[in-house]
Amino acid sequence: MLHDRVLVRPDTEAGERRSGGGIVIPATASVGKRLAWAEVVAVGQHVRQVQLGDQVLFDPEERAEVEIKQATYVLLRERDLHAVAARRVDDGNTGLYL
Repeated sequence: MLHDRVLVRPDTEAGERRSGGGIVIPATASVGKRLAWAEVVAVGQHVRQVQLGDQVLFDPEERAEVEIKQATYVLLRERDLHAVAARRVDDGNTGLYL
């Protein structure tokens, strides 16, 4: 990866979901602008806030897909990430940085 690029593997839960109240939402239901979670698999040398294995939140409409060995990845710039969920936080907080 070059510069501030981040390669992520998006979560593939394209099926139906459940709301907090238990209502089943079918996969074909249209939803407003919805962000997606993905796992970081590679980072460029100028990326400062993200490490391999972190979960990141991004806008699926602003992405470039790449297929490598029959697997689909998304190429993003670090500035296009909305949040990072990391397990490396030691002070007992959630580890979610917005």
